[in-house]
Amino acid sequence: MGYLKETAAETLIPDADVDVGGGARRGSVVVDLPLGEAAAATFDLEKAVCSHGLFMMAPNQWDPLSKTLLRPLRLDSDSESDNGASLLHSSSPTSLIVRISHPSDSPHSLRLRVFDTDSLSPQHQQNLLDQVRRMLRLSDAEEASVKEFQKMHGESKDRGFGRVFRSPTLFEDMVKCILLCNCQWSRTLSMARSLCELQSQLQSPSFSAPVSKVMNGSSSRTPTAQTDYFVPKTPAGKESNRKRGAKKGSKNLASRFRTTKARIETEDEVIMDSVEMSNGEVDCHESCNLYQTSTEIRIADLIEVHKADSCLVSDFKYSEEVELYCHNSIGNFPSPRELANLDEKFLEKRCNLGYRAYRILNLARSIVEGRIQLGQLEEACIEPSLPNYSTLKDQLKEIYGFGPFTCSNILVCMGFYHVIPADSETIRHLKQVHAINSTIQTVQRDVETLYGKYAPFQFLAYWAEVWNFYEEWFGKLSEMPCSNYKLITAAKMRPRGVKIKRTRRSQ
Repeated sequence: MGYLKETAAETLIPDADVDVGGGARRGSVVVDLPLGEAAAATFDLEKAVCSHGLFMMAPNQWDPLSKTLLRPLRLDSDSESDNGASLLHSSSPTSLIVRISHPSDSPHSLRLRVFDTDSLSPQHQQNLLDQVRRMLRLSDAEEASVKEFQKMHGESKDRGFGRVFRSPTLFEDMVKCILLCNCQWSRTLSMARSLCELQSQLQSPSFSAPVSKVMNGSSSRTPTAQTDYFVPKTPAGKESNRKRGAKKGSKNLASRFRTTKARIETEDEVIMDSVEMSNGEVDCHESCNLYQTSTEIRIADLIEVHKADSCLVSDFKYSEEVELYCHNSIGNFPSPRELANLDEKFLEKRCNLGYRAYRILNLARSIVEGRIQLGQLEEACIEPSLPNYSTLKDQLKEIYGFGPFTCSNILVCMGFYHVIPADSETIRHLKQVHAINSTIQTVQRDVETLYGKYAPFQFLAYWAEVWNFYEEWFGKLSEMPCSNYKLITAAKMRPRGVKIKRTRRSQ
């Protein structure tokens, strides 16, 4: 695999201890991921990460100031393709927060700082590196695709576009593609964050989630006993008020930092006191997750702190303690084994998933029971080809709830770029950018006519346009605070006075 076989360097950092509460101190480990000469010539971390809406979805956290990506990664392989019996009853793999950076003094390697540990075994190190390689598409095949596409599409070469961000695991990509269907972007973000918060709760010995009767031998999808559900309740108005408060000026950076940290701690206490148990149906827009609100405020506050005094920013190093503080409120994206045992109604209400809960549980259980072999699916796309595409597409279509749009999105995540996942957003783009009046019936034909000359990279040409169009409307997305991600909607990109009829898309 070329440069992928280069040895990563592990470095212990004794002076990088992080205060995790109660006086305990935990260190961090730095691991270098060599890019090699070929990849280093085309790779840009900011552009590789901030290239698709997936980077905005929890548990990913892009910091626009330090230009680093922060998220939990699993130390052990989740063995997602193993047989169900051992997988179902095994414990969840340990997740650690990892910060990925591309230091200017090390252009040929990425730097991974792994928090909350003093050492990494060779296997754990390899697992972390594999997940980062997958997210950033660091393989010989992807590198070749980037170069070939940029030869066809000069604008993308000039902008450094060619890699499209994805998740560290195929399962996370598949679930997030389900979350993209038939809902507004703000709800997609909310559902992803709720799943990560649930994952964190599942790690707590004191938290007991309702167990599915299906996984215990019953054919019923509905629990016989009444179940209480976590439904966070935060008035929408309070969220906006707190956000506005984060923008108040300050003359002194250090003072603002102390004030911000104190307010964050106070908000956490209020949040924990406000969580109640409820059975009621709650609308997505009225049930903004408390943890989502808190974390968004924290990140927005930190950005304001960074900007408060330009004279001091150079002396103020991005606080690792605050980084971890901001991200401890959510966990990693749940694995198949963590979801498979859950009751459907509990998952639906806890994460506001609607009909998606059953589809996600069905997927997780199929993986846990060995009916879906993710390892085999991944192996089939190491070298993308049309025969492999057809085989994979047929296999994905057999999964309950996986329609054309979901399958096409997943196949893009797997490295197949010749088919464009088309929906109402595609129709809007064709009309606004190319003055093509497309419909749900004609859109696939229209995009093939328009982008066919870029085969087999039609999606990359299309997405380069879409992403550039987003940035013309909203500004550079890599510089946007995460609290504003939910504002990226088609409604805000619509010319005034124009109404677009929404059509339910086959998923």
